[in-house]
Amino acid sequence: MRVLIVGGGGREHALAWKLAQSPQCEALFAAPGNAGTAELGENLAVHDSDTDAICTAAFERRIDLVVVGPEAPLAAGLVDALTERGILAFGPSKAAAQIESSKWFAKSVMQSAGVPHAGGELFETAQAAHKWLEILGPDDLPVLKADGLAAGKGVIVPDHIDDAHAAVVDMFAGAFGSAGERVVIEDRLSGMEASAMAIVSGTDILPLPLSCDYKRIMDNDQGPNTGGMGVYVPPGFVGDADSVFGDVHQPVAEQMAAQGCEFRGLLYAGLMVDDGALNVLEFNARFGDPETQAVLPLLDGDLLPVLAASARGETLPRDVISHSGRASVSVAIVSGGYPGPYVTGKAIHGLNAVDDTVDVFHAGTAIDDDGRTVTSGGRVLAVNAVADTLTEARGIAYDNVQRITFDESFYRTDIALRELS
Repeated sequence: MRVLIVGGGGREHALAWKLAQSPQCEALFAAPGNAGTAELGENLAVHDSDTDAICTAAFERRIDLVVVGPEAPLAAGLVDALTERGILAFGPSKAAAQIESSKWFAKSVMQSAGVPHAGGELFETAQAAHKWLEILGPDDLPVLKADGLAAGKGVIVPDHIDDAHAAVVDMFAGAFGSAGERVVIEDRLSGMEASAMAIVSGTDILPLPLSCDYKRIMDNDQGPNTGGMGVYVPPGFVGDADSVFGDVHQPVAEQMAAQGCEFRGLLYAGLMVDDGALNVLEFNARFGDPETQAVLPLLDGDLLPVLAASARGETLPRDVISHSGRASVSVAIVSGGYPGPYVTGKAIHGLNAVDDTVDVFHAGTAIDDDGRTVTSGGRVLAVNAVADTLTEARGIAYDNVQRITFDESFYRTDIALRELS
């Protein structure tokens, strides 16, 4: 099969790395890709939001399967456009992608499916939102979410009710662009967060290993949220994985099919687990980033036929892929200043110094005119190690992280430590 991966981050490099191992993969392309995907196939100078250009590139290169990584192209209807042109694509339709592109749509699906989640209300004006906040007691601090896509940064967790009111002002003033034109205010849940990803084909579910990511920029979960600073697998605090997918993914997939927006692709549930009790925080309609970088190295076998079956709406083949049962730790190396302003174009050193058993997934990287691998984004690299135990995987990951440097590089030092302590 000739495969085109849409996107240019660490998730897309990890997908390219895994799919390139398939004996069915004849040729691999990435649009736009990064320095890592360039080593596995051909990068195309096509932006992942340019629907027409992606469709044209897929047609001209006789692509058999397009795998869409980021959420924005899915929400814009890229899979629909490819399907109309007779090109097979892994990912949900625009209607089904609302499970991520609208927080309120996701809540309505969960409500109908009987999936536990935080209660909340939708607001279309700042005045109505302020009025609602005034009803809350001083200890009833909520969570505020932009209803639309905000690149993982549209969630405000205020420390004081005045902060909540200020967040309402900012959100309706355009802090998150059109994503904040509607705001969901919901109950705050306590506990530990985990990620549950499953490949879905209609009502057929194929679970992937559970994971736990770190969103805050600094150790001990301090500082602003980011796109993700690291991940570990498995999160022991979640409990029985089968019950997670049976209680969350299965009823949601069945409810979406009943509503006429059948889901095909990767369904990701963000979970809050508190002393065994589970609630869903959000859904994503695509592989998680950075979770994918830690999960895919744990899969034995061929992922490509599974994604192709999902794209066709067929029963998912379970005999071609399995979970190794080992542990995985992924640590992100980011640009200084991230998630705020940062400088790019910094030469990256030490990529050839890592162990052969360690995977380095590129995110914000590029090749400059001198042939050097340089930084081109906030999250630059993810260093991933797999071992028999979490302690061993963590040690290997950090040993190799220290071998990679670029000016003002930064990483958290506590990934997976919460599980071990």
